[in-house]
Amino acid sequence: MRSSGVHHIDLVVSSIERSLPFYAELLGPLGYHGVDQVEGERGETIWYVWGPGTAIGLRTAQTKSEGYDRYRIGLHHLAFEAGSRAQVDERAEWARSQSVEIESEPMEYSYLPGYYAVFFYDPDGLKLEIVHVPGLAAA
Repeated sequence: MRSSGVHHIDLVVSSIERSLPFYAELLGPLGYHGVDQVEGERGETIWYVWGPGTAIGLRTAQTKSEGYDRYRIGLHHLAFEAGSRAQVDERAEWARSQSVEIESEPMEYSYLPGYYAVFFYDPDGLKLEIVHVPGLAAA
């Protein structure tokens, strides 16, 4: 477990029934094995999928919107750390098996030496990344 870093990130989704299984299945192989629920500030249920030192909170949207646009103010994309390139490839295969839209197949990027990632979209169109960088992966 890490001693510092991001504790949790909450995402607002259009359907908890669709998004909770998606994130639990996506993140399980990356070490996110717990799911808990808490009451939010408006009385809504927040579901937390928790893992190695952090958690992803999911709550149902309370305001209608016209869909997600990562170029508006807010989150552009969310990257999850993988322990190996093989784990990046396996999660990409899982995404394909779920008919998830893949933005770019697993490959090496020039961001850092050995940066290997796949980019795809969650059920609401939020851009996600699974990344492995040698020497930076969680133990």
